[in-house]
Amino acid sequence: MKHDVEQQTIERRQFVERQIEARGVRDQLVLDAMGKVLRELFVPKELRSEAYEDSPLPIGSGQTISQPYIVAFMIEALALQGGEKVLEIGAGSGYAAAVLSRIAGDVFTIERVGELARRAASNLKKAGCERVHVRHADGTEGWAEEAPFDAILVSAGAPDVPASLMRQLRVGGRMVIPVGKNPRAQELIRITRTTEDDFQREDIADVRFVPLIGKEGWESEDDGWQAHPPRVIQTRPAVSVSVPGLIAKHAHIFSDLKDADLGLLEQRIGEARVVLIGEATHGTSEFYRMRARITRRLIESKHFNIVAVEADWPDAARIDHYVRHRDVPRSEWTAFARFPAWMWRNRETRTFVDWLHKRNATLEYEKRTAFYGLDLYSLYSSVRAVISYLETVDPDLAEVARQRYGCLMPWEADPAAYGHAALTGAYRKCEQDVAHLLVELLQRQQGYLAEDGDRFFDAAQNARLVANAERYYRVMYYGSRASWNLRDSHMFDTLKHALDFHGSDAKAVIWAHNSHVGDASATEMGRRGEYNIGELCRRHFEPECYAIGFGTNDGTVAAASAWDGPMQVMNVQPAHPQSYERLFHLTNAPALMLSLQGAAQDDLAERLMKPLLERAIGVIYRPESELASHYFEAKLPLQFDEYIWIDRTSAIHPLDVLEVEGMPETYPFGV
Repeated sequence: MKHDVEQQTIERRQFVERQIEARGVRDQLVLDAMGKVLRELFVPKELRSEAYEDSPLPIGSGQTISQPYIVAFMIEALALQGGEKVLEIGAGSGYAAAVLSRIAGDVFTIERVGELARRAASNLKKAGCERVHVRHADGTEGWAEEAPFDAILVSAGAPDVPASLMRQLRVGGRMVIPVGKNPRAQELIRITRTTEDDFQREDIADVRFVPLIGKEGWESEDDGWQAHPPRVIQTRPAVSVSVPGLIAKHAHIFSDLKDADLGLLEQRIGEARVVLIGEATHGTSEFYRMRARITRRLIESKHFNIVAVEADWPDAARIDHYVRHRDVPRSEWTAFARFPAWMWRNRETRTFVDWLHKRNATLEYEKRTAFYGLDLYSLYSSVRAVISYLETVDPDLAEVARQRYGCLMPWEADPAAYGHAALTGAYRKCEQDVAHLLVELLQRQQGYLAEDGDRFFDAAQNARLVANAERYYRVMYYGSRASWNLRDSHMFDTLKHALDFHGSDAKAVIWAHNSHVGDASATEMGRRGEYNIGELCRRHFEPECYAIGFGTNDGTVAAASAWDGPMQVMNVQPAHPQSYERLFHLTNAPALMLSLQGAAQDDLAERLMKPLLERAIGVIYRPESELASHYFEAKLPLQFDEYIWIDRTSAIHPLDVLEVEGMPETYPFGV
């Protein structure tokens, strides 16, 4: 018996270290509580051997005991200090309430299913949890007579935050709850009551819980709440032989990029104000060169005057200074010097940049094409850019900026770690400080604009970026879809600011990955609650919006096998049999352009509407797990207006430092 107890103690200690602490939970109160509660008391007898495994377990009545990590993660998000009065909705077997009781004072837990409520009360009694009170009731209505609560934990997915629970939260208290319109997937959010009438919301993780049933939740059970796989992969799928023939019939086929006739594409683009041009990888020469060729055509014949790319704003600003011949002080840093440097620091990008520099030189300044970055990873470069700007126009506000941005500086070497620190609540002041600085900057814009409109626009965008990046790093740490949505919302807002700054006649070409420029609602991304700049542009600019995607079957690509790893030239595996890429490969065309819109394409579009896999290779490529890592399900005709296929492709050519020696000091790629 003594041996069994010792073995269970060892199992619990290892389970806390490996499943909870190793995955990022750092709150010592939570770790200690998880180590003290005997989880085997809260699972069915036949499953007790699995009590400390990293997975949810069934407890009857269609309910589960949550994965241990999720329990710890949610409790940590409550930021308990000890001794609080806590309400839990969804007692289940009583496990989470037991963990809470090791930290809080009194815990009140509600369970809708009578049998589970009785079992939870029995389990908690066996575990010695004397200050946990169990009620069989509708959890969505809370426990009004015991309110207010310092913290509320909801262990089931709700369509919205129940108003009754919000009213029962003490001012300063926090509620953690999974929320989502799809009962099969939710966003874990934290609600903080800041005053009697005001509540603050934070999105912190993607989760999947059983539905919260009740008066202020879902009306009835959903037997299919456990999400089915997003796609079905067949071992030996049937492959259409007629669709490749239809593709070839309707497409413009070419052998070499310079032979591609862009005239028809230009006609189809028509009067579009925004053209989004994608890429299936971040390291393919043909995608970069074809995209640049289309962009040159749009600049020359349709007077597009903005090129906005999936790159950081300060790096792209170096390019903009060069291509528009702006008279700015020499920078001491090199554009695109951090990982993944090859994504923009390559011969293909340099060729386009040099062409734009030369063309702009022949034009009046107001008619020159600008080059902007849409992304938000440059948190600290943008901080320095804002301060540098203010030092020249408003030294007093520059000093304020140093103080307010100072709270972000401890994480300069590892911005992602800021997310964990912010979750604890200890560093929430950063959010207010960076937002207030942006407000003050914009309030003084009239005076700054008179000084230099371009410089103010650059500084204001850097300040916006800092505010959004601060929030991004808070949510990105947990892999939430909220981080993806925030990033693409920032890209879209940056695009709109650029268009507004350049006036009503402004037109923009966007360069980004297919996963950003193709409409996310036509892919499994949409089912996960993700959207992107392509979808946002369609909503806002339709019909003045045109999206172009790219694809390839095989060849080579520049990528890394891990984040911050060295660039490698890797072989691209032939397309999966159940993919759009496979259909295009079967046309036997070396390259083609295919319109996915218009009545003439109805017969083909209908065939292509059947969901298939689509490949996406970013800066990371892992051929050994390609199906899981790099394919997603999509409906191509709803995702893009045009699709450009290049059957065999090659890696981009990264710039060697020696190649740019002897260039002028203003050259953006440096030496």
